Amino acid sequence: MSEGNVAADQLRLLIEKIERLEEEKKGVGDDIKDVYLEAKATGYDPKIMRQIVRLRKMPQHDRQEMEAILQTYLSALGME
Repeated sequence: MSEGNVAADQLRLLIEKIERLEEEKKGVGDDIKDVYLEAKATGYDPKIMRQIVRLRKMPQHDRQEMEAILQTYLSALGME
């Protein structure tokens, strides 16, 4: 087997692995969407839940800084 064939086989395997992972990612995305739909059906607000998930991913310091800036902007606009 030549180096070209080995490289082509390796490339094909990597592409197929990416394709499988993309399919799994789509499945997980669909599962997450279903959970938000379930939450909505039981009276929760999915938009707020998404925001909470996003905030929980942030380091505490970054979240606190963002909240402080938000409060400053709201105050400057007379929205408090």
